[in-house]
Amino acid sequence: MIIREIRMEDAKNLLILIKEVESTSAFMLMEPGEREMTLEQQQKRIETIDNQKNSTIFVAEEDGKLIGCLFVMGGSVKRTKHSAYLVIGILQEFRGKGIGTILFNHATNWATKHNISRLELTVVTENESGVALYKKSGFDIEGTKRNSLMINDKAYEEYYMAKLL
Repeated sequence: MIIREIRMEDAKNLLILIKEVESTSAFMLMEPGEREMTLEQQQKRIETIDNQKNSTIFVAEEDGKLIGCLFVMGGSVKRTKHSAYLVIGILQEFRGKGIGTILFNHATNWATKHNISRLELTVVTENESGVALYKKSGFDIEGTKRNSLMINDKAYEEYYMAKLL
């Protein structure tokens, strides 16, 4: 398995990966089939992130196939440039195999080199494996976002979690 930063030629495979992750995870922001991003929009998104000093996308690749990704999206204004919001997605058959931990380690190392001192994310409180991964990676719960998401007509809460570097 290889962990590396995204390249423009990964745009199509990243789009496929994200849609597959969304179709097999109960706790992603978008529901299966809801994402309507085109290849051109994905390419533009990669280009935009690539041009920001405090943002990147890491991908996990095995045998030429993208199996996971971690978006690191840095703050866009002067007062939040030191902070980055993270979103992770791993194909279902590769979850629980340490890929998330490796992706977070890469993101942490990258962040320190890019003057980012705060990493943050949100996670559905009932996503026990996600919460465990984030705690294992050094994230602390800072608060609870009540009735944050509606999934199948049921309200779910999310934890705000952060890691200070």
